Amino acid sequence: MSNAGKPAKQPAGKKTVSRIQREKRRAFLRSIVAGSATIGLGLAGYAPVLRAKEKRLRPPGALDEREYLASCIKCGQCIQVCPVEAIVLADIWDGFGYGVPHIEARVQACDFACDTPQCVLACPTGSLSHDLDTKEQVRMGLARLSRPDACLARQGKGFKGIAREKGLHRYIKVDRWNPIKIADHPYDIELCDLCVRECPIKDAISLQPMSDDPADKRRTPVVHEACVGCGMCEMICPVEPACIVIDARKMWGQS
Repeated sequence: MSNAGKPAKQPAGKKTVSRIQREKRRAFLRSIVAGSATIGLGLAGYAPVLRAKEKRLRPPGALDEREYLASCIKCGQCIQVCPVEAIVLADIWDGFGYGVPHIEARVQACDFACDTPQCVLACPTGSLSHDLDTKEQVRMGLARLSRPDACLARQGKGFKGIAREKGLHRYIKVDRWNPIKIADHPYDIELCDLCVRECPIKDAISLQPMSDDPADKRRTPVVHEACVGCGMCEMICPVEPACIVIDARKMWGQS
């Protein structure tokens, strides 16, 4: 007798899965995937908030951080007038600071090539305090020797060559008014003192002997109260990564 038209028999030991059961399984898997994606997006959205807790180096004259974030309208006027292009706008990873001006000292420091900070004069809201008259009144942060063992001066070594491939700086002896590329100004010094030599603030940093031996060439950078945290020492340091860094918003005497 012919078996045509009769349903095929299931192999022994196998259970029949109905169409309804298959749909339930697919719906369950889809819900897992959708839930995982939702959680992932939620965590990604929270990342900028966590990142925002990191202190940024703000332009000269910036108000207290909360006031600064509240008053800055992100107009970019400070960026346009900066002669060394040190000021940049923060990206989305800065959370509440998205679009707010800051400075990446290692990339491009504020070397006060404009003497009286032009960014302060250009700010229309007072986010950069108009009470500043001179660069010495600025307080952006404080320099700190972060890697003393790598410091050339502490090793008694000199430096010859180009300090940095990137960055602009106003070398007064070269051009009183116009900043030039650091890469166009090679050095040849017996004892590395670039952090002191190129600091735009008088008596902000100095090199001090490391021993009482007159023959000992080693010197250590010492930061003084006059430091305004402009970041020039961090940018010009020829060691990679920099031996000296800026602690944003830190004031003299703070632990």
